[in-house]
Amino acid sequence: MGRFSFALGLLSPALVVAALTAACSGDSGSGDASASSSVGSVSITGPSTQSTSGGGTSSGTSGATESGSGTDSDSAASASASASASASASASGGGPKFDLGVTPDGGVGCDGVGGMIDESYIWIPDTGDGTVAKIDTRTMVIVARYYIGPAGGSESASRTAVSADGRYVVVNSRGTGRSTAVATNVLDCIDQNGDGMITTSQNPNDLLPWGSDECVIWSVVHPTWSGSYTHGPRGITWTIGQWDEPSCSFVNPKVWVGFIGQNGSDGHLVRLDGKTGTTEEVIVAPGWDGSGYAPYGGALDLEQRPWFTGLRGELVRVNTDQNPISLTRIPQPGNIQTYGMTVDPDGNPWMGGCSGPVSTYDIASQQWISIAGTGACHRGMAVDHDFHVWVASNGPCGLVEIDGKTRTLVAQHQLAQCSTAIGVSVDVDGYVWLVDQEGWAWKIDPANVPAMQMMQVPSYHYVYSDMTGGQLKSVIKPPG
Repeated sequence: MGRFSFALGLLSPALVVAALTAACSGDSGSGDASASSSVGSVSITGPSTQSTSGGGTSSGTSGATESGSGTDSDSAASASASASASASASASGGGPKFDLGVTPDGGVGCDGVGGMIDESYIWIPDTGDGTVAKIDTRTMVIVARYYIGPAGGSESASRTAVSADGRYVVVNSRGTGRSTAVATNVLDCIDQNGDGMITTSQNPNDLLPWGSDECVIWSVVHPTWSGSYTHGPRGITWTIGQWDEPSCSFVNPKVWVGFIGQNGSDGHLVRLDGKTGTTEEVIVAPGWDGSGYAPYGGALDLEQRPWFTGLRGELVRVNTDQNPISLTRIPQPGNIQTYGMTVDPDGNPWMGGCSGPVSTYDIASQQWISIAGTGACHRGMAVDHDFHVWVASNGPCGLVEIDGKTRTLVAQHQLAQCSTAIGVSVDVDGYVWLVDQEGWAWKIDPANVPAMQMMQVPSYHYVYSDMTGGQLKSVIKPPG
């Protein structure tokens, strides 16, 4: 069967009750406002708001060169993917794993779960056809695939951000000025047509037409975007939200995204409601320093302040802990050449230069520190559970490993097959994922890099940002 219509009324009462009351027993509880409706013989609780429709058209040019040795050219290859919907609400038999970097496994209130779902996915956008693939990192199987806009490859899918609890992903479209959110699990999807079912992709060839997959919960075209491809949304991060003890979960998370505004020169750093995509705040950075491109990378620090970088340009912190919100703008030395970025568990931003060194900005000393022995076109980067920084490298093509605490080079790893190493993320089990632009990904055990596992992820992938939610988990504060 191609299209998957998940009949809510056919769920067993025990499963539904478990799913809807699991917040304090280990599953993805939510404290957000909700509305109840009776479907069949089972009462279903869902979001109280419907999705925001995004209906813009592409005004950018797909395939433009970003910079350095990397390009944004589309690929004609189409992705082959499988998809499924998950409604499991029971905790795993082995007990929940916390795996947050700063928090030990389990033992932290609410049975040690902290609102995190006991699943692990990486979301890899297909820049060539305007879709995103949902991949189970434990089975290494593509389990779902979704359009992120109506314009196909002209959407120019790029940066992703996954919520801290793993329940949602947002994907940016550089070509059309669009951001689109997809829910991980059926119980977070929205019955748009009111037929009592969730209709969503479920098999390798089942890519539903735009607007018909009910796990795509909102999509917005940013109204203050300039309309230029180079100015389209790139840098993006979720906030974690506020800890809600009654529901044993983080609630009210936000999405911050950066693009260039209508005058073609000012950076717009925009806060969206994570559940609806509604714009809540627009912070303007006049004369954005980013080589003519939109804010290029985004990540969160442990105070829930978003950081953005300009392409070979400035470093900016959004001071959400101030009222009104302000910006701290930090110029970068010319040798750093920022491309990919992340923020570590101590709150210090890291940048991969292209072409330049891997560097960090030490917040306490307000000093730039470059890592000796690094110098290449560096792309995406991530910090693992042991505070090692992993960076995709081009020229040579490979994976750089850095001790984040001592700020020293550990190794420059070769890959069994490497074309254009592009995106790096760390999954909830601590594995490092390296996505190659040309159609595959590596799953890597940090303790045994040579035993890396390869999987095909067909087509062309241009992504630098957090694809798993691992960056947020590394800076999360223990609840309670």
